[in-house]
Amino acid sequence: MPKFSSAQVIVHGVGAIAELNEQVARRGAKPAIVTDAGLVKAGIVDRIREVVDGELLVFDQVQPEPPYQLADRCAEWLKENRCDLVIGLGGGSSIDTAKMSAVLVGNGGSVTDYWGADRVPSAGLPIIAVPTTAGTGSEVSPAAVFVDRDDHTKKGVRSDFMLADVAILDPALTVGLPPALTASTGMDALTHAVEAYVSPNATVLSDANAESAISLIGQHLPVAYANGSSLAAREGQLMGSLFAGFSFAAVNTAAVHALAQALGGRVGMPHGTANSLFLHYVMAYNRMACTTKYARVAELLGEPVAGLSTDEAAKRAVAVVRRLSLDLGIPQRLRDVGVPEEALEPTAKACVETQGRLLLNNPRRVSEQDALEILQEAF
Repeated sequence: MPKFSSAQVIVHGVGAIAELNEQVARRGAKPAIVTDAGLVKAGIVDRIREVVDGELLVFDQVQPEPPYQLADRCAEWLKENRCDLVIGLGGGSSIDTAKMSAVLVGNGGSVTDYWGADRVPSAGLPIIAVPTTAGTGSEVSPAAVFVDRDDHTKKGVRSDFMLADVAILDPALTVGLPPALTASTGMDALTHAVEAYVSPNATVLSDANAESAISLIGQHLPVAYANGSSLAAREGQLMGSLFAGFSFAAVNTAAVHALAQALGGRVGMPHGTANSLFLHYVMAYNRMACTTKYARVAELLGEPVAGLSTDEAAKRAVAVVRRLSLDLGIPQRLRDVGVPEEALEPTAKACVETQGRLLLNNPRRVSEQDALEILQEAF
């Protein structure tokens, strides 16, 4: 049956980080931050220390596109230091690592024991998620994704026990995000919303959140990219990412993510970049299966569709997403980001073999040959 689940508490708005101390005090005596060295260097961790009373340990070894072993190692570190609360600070890599390691402390084992959906038996440590990017939606999703270098792919763990207890969204923490990362994470959020919106499993709740996300992102992402100091744009984009997170947490993502995860595990391509690049190619492939909803996507993104047929309006959706990606400086070809042509066939094969759960969520069937043709078009 359809269901909707999210973080228990969501605190949002400029200055929201001031609420962190109260939320920590309610849930733990020995909290730890899970983050990356870049946020330590940028002074963001010091800003967190300023608002949290008492000792605050820091695990700062998170890396982009983290291997699953990182979460295993972080869980051991949390246990060794007897931490009783985890604060995931950063982008999706840090928040996913925080969520997964919190679950491992409570359940034992390795990430590899929990690949797939609903295999986590019980809750772990309490989790507070503090995003510093506006794209992944990990702060309100029940999933975490890691690289499995043995299989040369990316895999996920999905469980309601990985939902954060608290999500704190302060747009001021995203102001320092460089334009390129603003673009790729913002397009990642748009991908979440669009894929959830056209999912065969979409619901009234997921649709309402997806529509809000698409509209907010269309309004605010270009401004956040062009003028990163605009708090209004940063807040609008962060809210767009949040609503996108609500939508895909309910119904999951689809072929864009399937291709991105298959390719990312093979060539190390950043998740946000891969989703951003693939989105309009997959939309073009899917269009015949979801013209009515794509027509609405065009309208939500500000395209004039009055007087157009449904199919022509749906084509506008594909075109406006491509135009947005061009405006944001998103790479348009796999060759532009160093992907070799010989990686295409094994990526198509891996996509179908390892990402079946996501492909089933796509509005149009995707065979291995279909995946290869999309990859070739994108190359």
